Amino acid sequence: MADIEIYTTLVCPYCVRAKRLFDKKGVTYREIDVSHDGGLREAMTARAGGRRTVPQIFIDGEHVGGCDDLYALDAQGGLDSKLGVDA
Repeated sequence: MADIEIYTTLVCPYCVRAKRLFDKKGVTYREIDVSHDGGLREAMTARAGGRRTVPQIFIDGEHVGGCDDLYALDAQGGLDSKLGVDA
C-alpha cells in the first residue's frame, strides 16, 4: 500500500474532496493540518515546489499536486497504480 500524505486545513472543501476520493479507493492516508502551524505550512510549500494552497498531496514521497491534479490523475487512469489498488 502506498504512503499517502495530504496537507490540509480545517475549512478546505478541496481537502474534503481529495480525502473522499482516497476513502472511496479504500486507502489510508496521513493528514497534516497546517491551519495553525506556520512551520508545517512552510515545510509543505518547500516540498510542493512553492505551492502554498491546500491540499498538497504526496504519494510515496512524490508530489501529486492538489485536489484537481489528484482527480485528473484518476481520470487518466494513473491513480490506482500509484496507490497500489485494483481499478
